[in-house]
Amino acid sequence: MLSSICVSITLPVNPTPLLIRIAIWTWLIAALFVGNSVLLQRLPLPAIQGILVGLTALCLVLYFKVLILRTWIDRLDLRALVLLHTTRLVGFYFLILYRRGELPYAFAVPGGWGDIIVATLALLVGLLPMANAARHRAITIWNVIGFVDIVMVVITAGRLGLQNSQQMRALTYLPLSLLPTFLVPLIVASHLIIFLRLRRETFPNET
Repeated sequence: MLSSICVSITLPVNPTPLLIRIAIWTWLIAALFVGNSVLLQRLPLPAIQGILVGLTALCLVLYFKVLILRTWIDRLDLRALVLLHTTRLVGFYFLILYRRGELPYAFAVPGGWGDIIVATLALLVGLLPMANAARHRAITIWNVIGFVDIVMVVITAGRLGLQNSQQMRALTYLPLSLLPTFLVPLIVASHLIIFLRLRRETFPNET
């Protein structure tokens, strides 16, 4: 709640086009339906990893190919893309599920604390007052840390699931089913888009 108020005060307004809002809500509703129907539990784990990779690739293809989407994203303050990653406070839930015996240590504890650190740094980078050059450096460092973390989380989930699919069962139903079907594709795609935008700002004459 507090972060939402701070963002509304400090970030320039960039209204979301209606078509983009409809697309995002449709995607979220579809992800909720998949999680509620426990469809992911009927699929072998490689299929779930394939869904995650496919949705991430789709996000990037749409960014490059759909002008209205690319224009809207490129007009967003970079801090808005960074603050999207406050959703990674879901790492606290990983730790809770580990204590309940519903997620393995190798995934929940390193991944949980990694996500908590990345989300906390996102708040600091996004909301603390900084000069433009300092913020650019801070976002660059944060983006590398956050990207490495999410890649390691995805790889670990896939490896552990292949060893024993039951130990990763919590990712196949709500609320964590939203990770492979909605949130993680957005997170990975946003990291890559941030890298591209940082590079364009650093080398403004290049396209």
